[in-house]
Amino acid sequence: MTKRRRRHVRTIVLGVLAMGALVWGAVDTFEVPVERLWALFLQTLAAVAVLILSAAVTAALWVLLRRLLRRD
Repeated sequence: MTKRRRRHVRTIVLGVLAMGALVWGAVDTFEVPVERLWALFLQTLAAVAVLILSAAVTAALWVLLRRLLRRD
């Protein structure tokens, strides 16, 4: 494994571990219910899906407009 790839993998692993520590800290220290965290996680996934969908629609409209304008 190259040095660059190792650094990349290490960064991802450390990021995931830090996120896990934050979730554990929220549940343990602040007594946030796990169900609430799951609800927030699912809301975040829904928001990301909406952003991806809106970006795809915008890109499709952009390509369509460019094709229509090139015909003239």
